[in-house]
Amino acid sequence: MEENHRKILQRNRPTLVKELDPALLYDHLLQKGIFTQDMIDEIKSSGTRIKQARELVRDLETRGSRAFPLFLQCLQETGHHSLAELLLNGEPTVQLQPPEPIPVVRPVVQPLPVSSPMDDDKHKKDVPPIYPIQRSGSTLSPSTEKLQGRTRRDSIQSYKMDASPCGHCLIINNMEFELQSELSNRTGSNIDCDKLERRFKALNFIVEVKTNLKHKQIKHELSALSKKDHSQYDCCVVIMLSHGTEVSHNRFPGAVYGVDGQTIRVQNITNYLNGHHCPSLQGKPKVFFIQACGGDEKDTGFEVSPDEVKPSFGGADDETDAIPVSSSSDSLSMSDEPDARATLPVPSDILVSYSTFPGYVSWRDTQAGSWYVETLDRILEENAASDDLSTMLMMVNHEVSQNSAKGLYKQMPGSFNFLRKRLYFQTQK
Repeated sequence: MEENHRKILQRNRPTLVKELDPALLYDHLLQKGIFTQDMIDEIKSSGTRIKQARELVRDLETRGSRAFPLFLQCLQETGHHSLAELLLNGEPTVQLQPPEPIPVVRPVVQPLPVSSPMDDDKHKKDVPPIYPIQRSGSTLSPSTEKLQGRTRRDSIQSYKMDASPCGHCLIINNMEFELQSELSNRTGSNIDCDKLERRFKALNFIVEVKTNLKHKQIKHELSALSKKDHSQYDCCVVIMLSHGTEVSHNRFPGAVYGVDGQTIRVQNITNYLNGHHCPSLQGKPKVFFIQACGGDEKDTGFEVSPDEVKPSFGGADDETDAIPVSSSSDSLSMSDEPDARATLPVPSDILVSYSTFPGYVSWRDTQAGSWYVETLDRILEENAASDDLSTMLMMVNHEVSQNSAKGLYKQMPGSFNFLRKRLYFQTQK
């Protein structure tokens, strides 16, 4: 598909997903050769109308150069006139041209020259190499290719996310720290907590909020979550709102503080929900959001062209969740730690999203909440119906990177993504 057509589809994807009725289109898409029956069956298997529409639009972007005008014809023929007009407004000169006939090239047969064996070497040097004829012209690419006996499909599979409720969401919000911890209180964190509680309830999760936990209490809550039966659910989410620091690690960087000043490593937080400790979540997405500092270094950014960024400045009330680098360590237990390393050398179906790049501070406005959570909440609200989680986190990264604290300091979120499929949250239909 041509790049301008692909951009039109991407720009209008939320409207297409919301209004498109894929069931009316399947026969027309098949007849015009846009999709094959295998591709249509795969789209149908994705579940609800919204999920089918989302997969259809995504797969359409992978088709040939004639897919876009043919898709416009399908919209007109099935009564989707407003959607066809919407796409035409982005490309008013779309014309469907019949494919040019492919000329038949016939080989010219000539008699073989008679030569002696002594002339073979000389003859081989004079004969030009013979290559397969390459056909010109654009055609729709097939939905599958057979490569060395393996079927390659154009679309990436999505996680099953149709259970109701979708799964558990645990939010741990540490705001008020004990005096002996020498950690400041996190004013404004309650705003982050309220936003995320509302957002994940809207995404059909069972949300549980725990406030001001010591590090042993954090481990207790994570252990209790891992012992629940998740077999009837499709996903699990853990959100940590606290001070943080940088520690040595072998998988996921960073650690978060309990209100008593003791840390628990992020990699050990994820261990509670891995396949060894929580069998009912095997093969299901486990998502961790960490709003805490990864260290105490402040990022002043670097100069770029004025066209690359829209200036955005934090308020005078910006604070950080930074604590100096620590060498403290934490584990599930003396007996569990070796098992975790042996059974999950490379985590699967896990995504850890950090509010800041490891080693750097994370900024929080005492009046409006943290940059990261404020942006994450808005991106989920605006895009969850049409985009997968990885795409939305990229949007969060971009928008947070545009902010500046005190007119100087920057912040760059990031994630460690070990998901095997696309993850689409449930949204209200």
